[in-house]
Amino acid sequence: MKILLLATLIVLPVVLNSQTVIAFYNLENFYDTVDNPITIDEEFTPGGSKKYGKAIYTDKIFHLATVLSSIGLRYDANGPALIGVAEIENDTVLQDLSHHFLLRERKYQFIHFDSRDARSVDVALFYKPHTFTPLFSAKLAVALPGGAKEAAFTRDILYVKGLLAKDSLHVFVNHWPSRRGGEERSAPAREAAAAVCRKAIDSIQLLSPDASIIVMGDLNDNPSDKSIKKILRSTGIRDKVESDMLFNPWVDFLKMGIGTLAHNDTWGLFDQILVSQSMIDTLTQGWKFDRAFIFYRPYLTETTGKYWGYPKRTWEGNTYNGGFSDHFPTYIVLNK
Repeated sequence: MKILLLATLIVLPVVLNSQTVIAFYNLENFYDTVDNPITIDEEFTPGGSKKYGKAIYTDKIFHLATVLSSIGLRYDANGPALIGVAEIENDTVLQDLSHHFLLRERKYQFIHFDSRDARSVDVALFYKPHTFTPLFSAKLAVALPGGAKEAAFTRDILYVKGLLAKDSLHVFVNHWPSRRGGEERSAPAREAAAAVCRKAIDSIQLLSPDASIIVMGDLNDNPSDKSIKKILRSTGIRDKVESDMLFNPWVDFLKMGIGTLAHNDTWGLFDQILVSQSMIDTLTQGWKFDRAFIFYRPYLTETTGKYWGYPKRTWEGNTYNGGFSDHFPTYIVLNK
């Protein structure tokens, strides 16, 4: 399988005096080792099928901290101001990760709510308190439509409003339903999640049309899919972004065959960060989108076998693979 290791970026040709990084990373089954009797997490325990004990848990934290401590340093030597994460079990794993010696000096805090997902995997937002001040946060429940997948609740969407260096910013962290059962059959579930997110965005823009809004997450769909293009109302063409739309910088990445995860020798780009039209409008004040990156390092990939070049995942079935995640992280650079 051929991989394009291209440092693709999108540049806004304006010189500004402030810069910060916003990132997203699916942490791939980041569980603690304790059995929670009300959720399905037994395999991620010492007595479970994966023999998931302290040694593996400690190694997993080290690997994740290695990645998070390396993202975006060229643009902000102090690391990302905000990091959205997915597939985390609870606040215990967030606490352990933020206290790791590779991240400790950044003093990351986090916002997290338990959701009703059966596997007890949630989303969360890390933030640096000297850069970002949260003012309000909430979880937005997503009910799965009957017939799409099992009619139930999936992972909540995390909404956070805060001040990024004194400027108001609205952030949505998403992990939409998977494609298990087939892309077509599962599509209505992701479309339902997109509709919940879009409704919240509409409410914000109704009161504040120029609000700065970031939508990030593992959307389990590509930029060209209906959930993102039609329901979220996004486009990758700057000149076509209307005031109530989102700009999606990942469209061109996928067209060039660059993605964040691989399946059957095909790249997908599920891990996206989108911004509101106000964040590409250079005539208004505030933080502006500058560049978009997929964070790639050789150590993040498989180097042998049939999965050569794929993201090096934590597990191969029930065997510990010593990897990082089955997704590459993404990040954007904001200028002011």
